[in-house]
Amino acid sequence: MFALPAQLAPTLVAALLGLLVGSFLNVVIYRIPKMMQRESDNYVAQESGQPPPHTDRFNLTVPRSACPCCGHRITAMENIPVISYLVLGGKCRKCKTPISPRYPAVELFTAIVSGLLVWTFGSGAMGMGSLLFAWLLIAMTCIDYDTQLLPDDLTYPLLWAGLLINLHGTFVPLQDAVIGAAAGYLVLWSVYWLFKLATGKEGMGYGDFKLLAGLGAWLGWTALPTIILLSSVVGAIVGISLIVFAKRARDKAIPFGPYLAAAGLLTMLYGAQLGGFTAGLFG
Repeated sequence: MFALPAQLAPTLVAALLGLLVGSFLNVVIYRIPKMMQRESDNYVAQESGQPPPHTDRFNLTVPRSACPCCGHRITAMENIPVISYLVLGGKCRKCKTPISPRYPAVELFTAIVSGLLVWTFGSGAMGMGSLLFAWLLIAMTCIDYDTQLLPDDLTYPLLWAGLLINLHGTFVPLQDAVIGAAAGYLVLWSVYWLFKLATGKEGMGYGDFKLLAGLGAWLGWTALPTIILLSSVVGAIVGISLIVFAKRARDKAIPFGPYLAAAGLLTMLYGAQLGGFTAGLFG
């Protein structure tokens, strides 16, 4: 009788969990930038002696999700990952305004990545840790793409979680994780200041330093050359393509966080192969 692989059941459970988490990540992606803007607005008003413009509660759980056009409250049946989007035909049930296809795309992508990680690393500490790693990266990728911001509320948890999970060498020895965190930050910090001194312009944001520090904390300092090379090559290809084919202005900033995040996830999954390729390039 044909025996199913032992990791199939945990993989399917992880994929289902990924669908649910992907739905929550959509909330995180939408609300964290707004929470940051509201906090900034209130701070500016306080400094100028004005009453704060935002006094209502607004966080990841309050208020309930609603259509931004008509205010229709999203019911539980309208919030089932992917399925609700298909049943509703990609439109608000009340006002028929189109819903961005990115919502189900994030849910599906999170499910696929979650299943792949548990299939690769199992359902123990390494597998569960890799899920947290990926979920944080997915949220940061979308936020940085939308706003060119990498919130401290996500980069710092990535950094500290990486150091904590490597206390007993889950992915890399703790010493490699600590050095990776410090080196990851300092590498991009140095590039930032060299570029600024040479051109008078800022080539990247501080969030990029923190993101690479987080990746170094999870994957160790030896993974940094692979992450930097991979993200730089992909970023350059995408940037040039946008300029040539999409007629994007040369001076318009392109967020670097998504490329760092993608390189970090690929390095976690295929670090040995990618590391060998990088080592070959540098002899």
